[in-house]
Formats: sequence, structure tokens, C-alpha cells
Amino acid sequence: MKVINEMNMSFESRSANESFARAAVSAFLVQLDPTIGELADIKTAVSEAVTNCIVHAYQNKIGIIYINMRIFDNGRICVKIRDKGCGIENIQQAMEPLYTTGGEERAGLGFAVMQSFMDRVKVTSRPEKGTTVIMEKNIIRRGAVNDF
Repeated sequence: MKVINEMNMSFESRSANESFARAAVSAFLVQLDPTIGELADIKTAVSEAVTNCIVHAYQNKIGIIYINMRIFDNGRICVKIRDKGCGIENIQQAMEPLYTTGGEERAGLGFAVMQSFMDRVKVTSRPEKGTTVIMEKNIIRRGAVNDF
């Protein structure tokens, strides 16, 4: 697989920036001419990952969230969302549906939602160093303009 386009961005972990992340990823992805469903799935997964950074990684403080997105020549996309926050002590436990460290107002479904909407989700983390979520999805190409 060959990368045909790539974007990088970073922004502060403010709740207002969750919608910015969704819109930016969506705008970059539109070059593949995804279906509305594919676009909605990816935007939702990105929203969950960014929200995890805002709520959990940088608890009660502002940090930086990094997004890298790559489009491959076979229609596969890869979205990497990374923070330098508190990290996750037990990734397996954190990925269990309904598990949360965010209090009663949190459902604990973020990772489950990401997994349901993407083809592959990989999470790596180191306590006090941060967390990286890598999500991949195959987009069915429908004659999108390919100027690569």
C-alpha cells in the first residue's frame, strides 16, 4: 500500500475543538467520495477518540491533541489520534464496554463505538506519557477523482 495523501494537525483539548476535529477529518476524507454512512462512521469514531483525550487524558487541564490521517492507494484510511496526557493504566479494561473513569455522566462506550464503526482499532498507552489510538477503515471507491 502506498500513501497517496496525508494530513497532520494539532489543537488544544477544549470541548469546542471536538467538532473541529470531526469537520477537518471529514473535509480531508471527502476526496475519496465516501458514502454518507462511511463519513458518519469515521466522524463518530474520531469524535469518540478526541472526546477521550479531552475528558480523560487531560483531566481538568488543557493539553494538545494530535491527528494524523493517511489515505492509501487501495482506499484504506488510517486515522491516528494521540495525546500526551495521563495515559491508560490497563488498556484491556479501558476498552471494556461500560467501563469509565469519567464519573456517572460518562457511559464508558467510547472504545466500543470506535470498534463498531471502524475496521480496526489499536490502542497503545503509557502512564504519564499519553495514549495513541489508530483507527483504520476501507472506503469503497466510487470513481473519485484520483489526481495522484
